Amino acid sequence: QVQLVESGGGLVQPGESLRLSCTASGFSSIDVMGWYRQAPGKQREVVATITVNERINYADSAKGRFTISRDNTKNTVYLQMNNLTPEDTAVYSCYARRSALSSPYWGQGTQVTVSS
Repeated sequence: QVQLVESGGGLVQPGESLRLSCTASGFSSIDVMGWYRQAPGKQREVVATITVNERINYADSAKGRFTISRDNTKNTVYLQMNNLTPEDTAVYSCYARRSALSSPYWGQGTQVTVSS
């Protein structure tokens, strides 16, 4: 059975850092993995994506502060988030899809709260 499990969320102060992890199981192969986030009252948005061959895309809000990486031997994707601001507060969800034509699978989400 396909499963994505996130970890690493929490409560931090502005300027601090967090690293999110997401481990996938039940896939024979994965093309793209990535992170979305959704803040209360706002639409869900893409934060960063990474393909199996390490092609990376960042949202403008993430570029320069966040780093996405992937360990294919562990079926795990990471999101290193530095210099966090209150605008980064959201539920962060991991996703994975077998190919561009496949429907994505989603993790349960992990809460990131940035507050002074």
